[in-house]
Amino acid sequence: MRRVRYEHTGGPLFLEDVPVPAAGPGELLVRAEAIGVTLPVVRKVTEAAEPVPLGGEIAGEVVAVGAGVTRFAAGDRVTGLCFGHGYADRALLNETMATPVPAGASAVDAVALVRSGLVALGALEAARPAPGEAALITGAASGVGHLAVQLARLRGASRVVGAVSGLAFGKAEFVRGLGADEVIAYGSEDWGEPVDYVLDAVGGDLLTPAVTALAPNGRLVAYSSGGGSVRAYDLLVGAKSVIGFQMARNEPGRYERWRGELWRLFAEGSLRPAVHGEFALEDAAKAHAAIESRSNLGKVVLRP
Repeated sequence: MRRVRYEHTGGPLFLEDVPVPAAGPGELLVRAEAIGVTLPVVRKVTEAAEPVPLGGEIAGEVVAVGAGVTRFAAGDRVTGLCFGHGYADRALLNETMATPVPAGASAVDAVALVRSGLVALGALEAARPAPGEAALITGAASGVGHLAVQLARLRGASRVVGAVSGLAFGKAEFVRGLGADEVIAYGSEDWGEPVDYVLDAVGGDLLTPAVTALAPNGRLVAYSSGGGSVRAYDLLVGAKSVIGFQMARNEPGRYERWRGELWRLFAEGSLRPAVHGEFALEDAAKAHAAIESRSNLGKVVLRP
């Protein structure tokens, strides 16, 4: 089979031929049909001290199962988060991380919707939104952010503001097309009228203007791996709060409920995952470049 690998920090990425792995206890061997490309995986290549397997979101058909697997069988269509080599024709997926792909949905739909949608919906729930409140979504054109914009509107936001790295690449038109009322660039001096909650995918230096954008009693949900800090005084003066959200810190039962909601909204046509581009496995470097340049509008996908 073919898989993508790199040998030192910064790449380059290259294809290699390796034997097909065997499914171990509790594992599914999946013939990958779509692979989601994410910023955390891109950062592994550019920042990790040593080369690591390129894992992430995969979707495809189960071709074999390991000992002890009870929920899936060969021929089932699944999606899930792969912690091993996911940039490959075949990938191993732990049964606990797998979920069925319903009839009528493609593998591309699955990798664009499920993991990114779980993060977006989880961050939104952490903000405890009330109908009629105003929302600001950073990274609004990203794989997670473009779903968060739609979900905020579906959860009753009266005004949705999308914040993006810049207004090039048609980002303003794209984010407005998702239902945002306003689109701002991170460097703008005026972020408009205050909002009741912010879903922040960026972190770092953006945290200060994001907190400033909150109305009194506003909440900022930070779910970025970008780090950053907030001055306590900036929270005290407006009785504002910052909430950290991480998928690993939630009960599995919530994931099932959230997945059900995402697929229901998808089936209704209310939630539309957008795909920026589909790249061949040998073009993984181009897919990473789309993420690094912040030019992507929606999800970036590899197709083995």
